[in-house]
Amino acid sequence: MLPVRLLLKSGACFLHRVILRKVHHDAEQAVLKGVRIVDLSRVLAGPYCTMLLGDLGAEVIKVEKPGVGDDTRGWGPPWIAKESTYFLSINRNKRSICVNMKCPEGLQIMKQLAASSDVLIENYLPGKLDELGLGYEELHQLNPRLIYVSITGFGDSGPYTKRGGYDNIASSIGGLLNITGPENGEPCRVGVAVVDLHTGLYAKGAILAALIHRYRTNRGQHVKCNLLNTCGAMLTHVASAYLNCGVESSRMGMSHPNLVPYQGFPTQDNCFLLIGVGNNNQFEELCHRIKMLELALDVRFVDNATRVLNRKVLVEILTKRFREKVLTEWLEIFEGAPFPYGPVNTIRQAFSDPQVIHNEIIQEMDHSTAGKIRVAGPAVRYSDSSTVLQCPPPTLGQHTSEVLREILHYDDDEIKHLKNIKAIA
Repeated sequence: MLPVRLLLKSGACFLHRVILRKVHHDAEQAVLKGVRIVDLSRVLAGPYCTMLLGDLGAEVIKVEKPGVGDDTRGWGPPWIAKESTYFLSINRNKRSICVNMKCPEGLQIMKQLAASSDVLIENYLPGKLDELGLGYEELHQLNPRLIYVSITGFGDSGPYTKRGGYDNIASSIGGLLNITGPENGEPCRVGVAVVDLHTGLYAKGAILAALIHRYRTNRGQHVKCNLLNTCGAMLTHVASAYLNCGVESSRMGMSHPNLVPYQGFPTQDNCFLLIGVGNNNQFEELCHRIKMLELALDVRFVDNATRVLNRKVLVEILTKRFREKVLTEWLEIFEGAPFPYGPVNTIRQAFSDPQVIHNEIIQEMDHSTAGKIRVAGPAVRYSDSSTVLQCPPPTLGQHTSEVLREILHYDDDEIKHLKNIKAIA
């Protein structure tokens, strides 16, 4: 049996340790500098959450299955030098280690990491990690300050608890697909996995709140997130309309159930221009700009309630008008308008948009096998702190020896032995 290095000193997690890897020079200003996260999650919700925390300076150790790794490593094409662009999109600012958690030596490593970390995040089926001795209760005894985050499809109790949960399934059961898509058309999935991504955002917020709670109480806790709850919470006004008035929402394409006009209109060159009118002043300005001021005086359209009531008539009038000019002409006419508007861009057009370029959301990193890669970087900026791209997405097991040596203080002979018995890779 390998030496025990659980480093327990009155439950301390050693928050103020040195992070032993190369970081961006702005990392000293990162808000989560010194927070260590053990990431057992796979696919999207968990990895997205830990990437965002890594952007804030947290040290993220991604634990993967030897020889296989995160499922998304195989999600392609497209590829860049045999690396999945899907995986690259959600795994920057992490170090990858490969540990076989089915052998005693691998379990020992996981417990040692949990003992010296601040957060552990996982998305296994409920009860699976308990069977391995890595459940919340056991690790809480080992490290009372550990924040243990579980992401499941449907929760850790109830009739669906043993079901696997992908975004599309939770979106389907949760009602989101039924209100997404063209009017009178089939239900559609959203272009990206919004329930997964929102669950990652919920988990990120929950972890930050739990860290603040631990600062006050010196104790960690079990944080539970699931995709189905996220979907229900995301429904917001759609849920409120049903729960309070019994109004069942339906698919409306690009239209809005509560606002008119608030949708895309086809232009002469078969592009789409989206208009969002939120009040009467904005509607009047729209009518002025398209030279149809009489619409603002029409009793059928004097306020939003009447415009919603007479949606079909108004939309037909506006659709005919927008068909009379090409997209660029309308964009020139609406320049400086007080109401929101914009083209429905392709992805290429979106990342070529001058405002997107100005916002510097596109950032470059040097990957060890793929060379220079581009990523959609952090969306938030801070006045007195920094978000940093500390390291590119890792190759499988790229940092196993490094982490065991630097964090758990294994020597080279012990690491070699662990590799020989296939406890690590």
